Amino acid sequence: MENQGAKFIELLKKVLIDYHRIDLEEYRPLNGNPKILTAIVKLFNRRYRGKKIALCELNDTSKEKRMQGLDWPYYADTMIGMKRLDNLEFCVRDVIKNNVEGDFIELGVWRGGATILMRALLKVMNITDRSVWVADSFEGLPRPDEKTYPVDKGDQHHTYTELAISLEQVKNNFEKYGLLDEQVKFLKGWFKDTLPTAPIKKLAVLRLDGDMYGSTMDGLVNLYPKLSVGGYVIIDDWGAVPGCKRAVQDFRNKHNIKEEIRQIDWGGVFWRKEHSY
Repeated sequence: MENQGAKFIELLKKVLIDYHRIDLEEYRPLNGNPKILTAIVKLFNRRYRGKKIALCELNDTSKEKRMQGLDWPYYADTMIGMKRLDNLEFCVRDVIKNNVEGDFIELGVWRGGATILMRALLKVMNITDRSVWVADSFEGLPRPDEKTYPVDKGDQHHTYTELAISLEQVKNNFEKYGLLDEQVKFLKGWFKDTLPTAPIKKLAVLRLDGDMYGSTMDGLVNLYPKLSVGGYVIIDDWGAVPGCKRAVQDFRNKHNIKEEIRQIDWGGVFWRKEHSY
């Protein structure tokens, strides 16, 4: 039975990154892509979108890119790639094996793939006393708060409409895997508003994927104190967004956090919490 559960999780991870269709050409609707004249795209869409015709570009992908999380998939339920999914599975299994108390959370979920994996792991291990928290604005990223977080000055993530996945769509994604139930909790809103009062007592895995300095710092300030000793913090954007890396460094320096930062792939890192502060 345990072997069947492991096989299910391996298959689920491949489905979440859409690996089974990677040999097929993947086309992404332009929707005003800045690489193309926006006015032309808008004009085309006004004329033909009602006829279900759209201008597209071929997504530059490969099996290796998808495994490493180096492309932006159009159909997949996660863009973090297999290595970061493997890391997430390791962290979840390790805290359960070692009886580290607490729930699991991801901040910045996109289509929900990573949190779907966390819920699936609880299911195959018959764990019923932990929850998976799905925290997102479900409206994209916030405009940079340059006064509070000067590092975010000029950040353009709020212009990426592809990141604005609705709460309804994420719930539907859980539902299609048969994993939407009372052990899945949703926190909708900007992190600065939801996290200070979030009804979370303890965490065993804290996964941060908020891209920006401010979003990353909001997560660390409000939730790292709730992370149990022996639990894991995972930083998705360490190698991708300088502001994210800076927030982690500033937080660790302020609180004298010395645990070794371990690399997952080109972008992600994690560490195991060894001490309270």
